[in-house]
Amino acid sequence: MTMSTGDALAYLTKGAVNLVDEALLLKKLQRAEKSGEPLVIKAGFDPSAPDLHLGHTVVLRKMKHFQDLGHTVVFVIGDFTGMIGDPTGKKSTRPQLTREQVAENAQTYRRQVFKILDREATSIRFNSEWLSQLGAEGFIRLAGKYTVARMLERDDFKKRFHGQLPIHIHEFLYPLAQAYDSVALKADVELGGTDQLFNLLVGRDIMREYGLEEQVVLTVPLLEGTDGVEKMSKSLGNYIGINEAPEDIYGKVMSISDAMMWRYYLLTTDLAPSEVDDLKAKVASGALHPMKAKRDLAATLVSYYHGAGAAEGAAEHFDRVFSKREDPEGMEEARIALAPEALPLYKLLVELGLCSSGNEARRLLEQGGVTLDGEKVTDTKALLSRNAKACYVLRVGKLKYRKVIVE
Repeated sequence: MTMSTGDALAYLTKGAVNLVDEALLLKKLQRAEKSGEPLVIKAGFDPSAPDLHLGHTVVLRKMKHFQDLGHTVVFVIGDFTGMIGDPTGKKSTRPQLTREQVAENAQTYRRQVFKILDREATSIRFNSEWLSQLGAEGFIRLAGKYTVARMLERDDFKKRFHGQLPIHIHEFLYPLAQAYDSVALKADVELGGTDQLFNLLVGRDIMREYGLEEQVVLTVPLLEGTDGVEKMSKSLGNYIGINEAPEDIYGKVMSISDAMMWRYYLLTTDLAPSEVDDLKAKVASGALHPMKAKRDLAATLVSYYHGAGAAEGAAEHFDRVFSKREDPEGMEEARIALAPEALPLYKLLVELGLCSSGNEARRLLEQGGVTLDGEKVTDTKALLSRNAKACYVLRVGKLKYRKVIVE
C-alpha cells in the first residue's frame, strides 16, 4: 500500500486514543520514506493465558496497518516479563507464572497471531533473549535510571500506596523491563491499549537514558467484553477467543447488546468509522433491523478467523439451535448413575463441569440460565430423579449443552 506521508499519518492514527507525539511520528515517517528504511513497530503480549481474544486484535489490527505500509512489525512475546506479571490495573499483586506455563502459552500465541498479521512480514521475538542476559548487575543499572517517585505516579500503584495495600519490589521492574524491550529493539513506535500508557511512556524515558531517539507511543481503546462492562478478559469469562469454534464466536457475538455492537464494529472490523455511522443510522431509521446488523457482525468476525464457509455454517447452527430451538448436533454426552435418591440439579452442573462451584450453579438457576429439555429451571432446589426417562438435554447459558444419560 502506497500513500503520501500525510495520508499515512491519518491512516495509522485512525482510532487512536493517545499519540505521543504526532510531530515525531511525522518526522519518522518522512525519514523512512526518504531513506527507504522501514520503521520498527513494536507491541508486546504477555502469555498470561493461552488464547488471544478480540480485545487483543484491536492492537494487532493496528500493527497490521503499519505492516500494510511496509514497516517492520515486531510481535514481542513477554516470556520473561510474563514471569514478573504486569500489575497494570490490578488492585493487588498479580500471580507470577512458571516458566513452563509461559512457554506453553507462548506457543499458542505464535499459532494464532498470523490469523491477522502477515507471516512473511512479521518478526516474533521473545524478550528473554535480551532480558535474561542482563543479569543482576544489568537490572540494578536499569533500575538506577528511574525513580520510585515516578513509579508512584502510575495510577494503580498510587491507589495501592494510599490504600496501604502491598506493592512488591518486583512489580516496579515490570515497566522497566518492558521499556528495555524498546531499547533492545530500537523501537520507533510502540503500540498498546490505553491501560498500557504509563509503561509505554517509561519506554520513552529509558530510551533517552540509553542515548536513543525515543519511541512514539500510540494507544488504542480497550474493548469491553461480552458483559458490556469490564475489559475483555479470559479471567473474567467475558472474552471471545479468535481460536474458538466458529459456532462459539458467532453465538457470543450475538449475545452482546445492540448498543455494544457498534463498538465491536468500530474496533474489530475493517469498516471505516463513517461506514459504521451509516449502519447505525440505518438501524435508527428502521431501514436495517438490529438483528441483521449483529448477524452481519458475527459472520464477519467468524470469516476473519475461520473463513467464509465457517461463517455460513456458524449462522446455520445459530438458526437451528437458537432461532428454531433445536438441539445442536454432536453435543457432548454425560452418563450418570443415579442412586435411589434424587440428585440436586445444581450439583449435577458442577459435576459436569458446566459451573465451577455450587454458588455459581445456584446463581445461574436463579437467573434463568439453565434449561432441561427446553424447559427453564429456576428452582435452586430442583432435583433430577430416576424415572422412566433416561435421557435429558441440559443447557447452561446460550452455548453449553450436555446430553445427560441416566444409567
